Amino acid sequence: MKFKYIIPIFAAAFVCSCGEKKDDKKAADLAVEVKLATVKSESIAQTEEYTATVESDLKNNISPNMAYRIERILVDVGDQVSKGQLLVQLDASSLNQLKLQIDNQKVEFNRTSELYKVGGASKAEYDNAKMQIEVMESQYNQMSRNTQLYAPMSGVVTARNYDNGDMYGGAPILTIEKTNPVKVVMNVSEIHYKDVKKGQSVNLTLDSYEGETFTGKITTVSPSIDIATHTFPVEVTINNPKQKVRPGMFARVTVNYGNQNHVVVPDLSLVKQIGAGDRYVYVYNPSTSTVSYNKVVLGKHIGTNYEILSGVEDGQQVVVAGQARLAEGKKVKVVK
Repeated sequence: MKFKYIIPIFAAAFVCSCGEKKDDKKAADLAVEVKLATVKSESIAQTEEYTATVESDLKNNISPNMAYRIERILVDVGDQVSKGQLLVQLDASSLNQLKLQIDNQKVEFNRTSELYKVGGASKAEYDNAKMQIEVMESQYNQMSRNTQLYAPMSGVVTARNYDNGDMYGGAPILTIEKTNPVKVVMNVSEIHYKDVKKGQSVNLTLDSYEGETFTGKITTVSPSIDIATHTFPVEVTINNPKQKVRPGMFARVTVNYGNQNHVVVPDLSLVKQIGAGDRYVYVYNPSTSTVSYNKVVLGKHIGTNYEILSGVEDGQQVVVAGQARLAEGKKVKVVK
């Protein structure tokens, strides 16, 4: 009886032991094979790139204050001009007529002055004759300034809207722009307001000069932020002694906001969620041999790696191969 009683117990234990081995083998078979990479925190330059159009530092439109016929324009588009240089000669016939009237009025004034000295003219007549000369001379000076137009600054002629003989019709005859220095104005996000400093150096690249980098300095920071866009304008000035950088060129401005320590992960570890723009990585948990599905915030793309602003910690291991069969909490088998 005793022998018969022991036999079933042994058999049951044997069956149980075999079942456990089968379950372990089944679990091992269900584990997904993956490859891992250990991530590290690195000091990364926090840079932002902005696009802008090059502008001249100063711009002057050359126009008379009255309608005149243009006798001669002495410069053309692209010409370099110096401050004080004669640019346009306008019709001076009205000026010459006024000069003759002034000369005649001076003769009349001298006659009135002599009569006033001997009592032949009143004080009112004398004052009126003198005032007429002063008014006419003021008109002459103003007209003189508008029949010969001079450059108010040194620069380059960027526009010419008339030909010799045309009647001035309101649009500027010429436009002069100062191209040394030049400037760009970029709109910066308000999150960087505390980081932008006047006098800070920046780098610029231009499509016109592939592979060449130019240096500029921040010269103006707006004191207010646009409530619609939450950005503020920043002006950068670029010294341009060789006149290589021209108004209208397309520029890319890179601003360095300092270095910060952030985790860097391989490109291969990133998973894009279907139907969304979010990025994830699978982080390995060595104590349970499982993975967690972590959403990450990307920073800069650095070679074959990505800067991670949040979602992965320094020293953690991430899956770089085998993600297709993974899910949150999935058991994995690490292979080399």
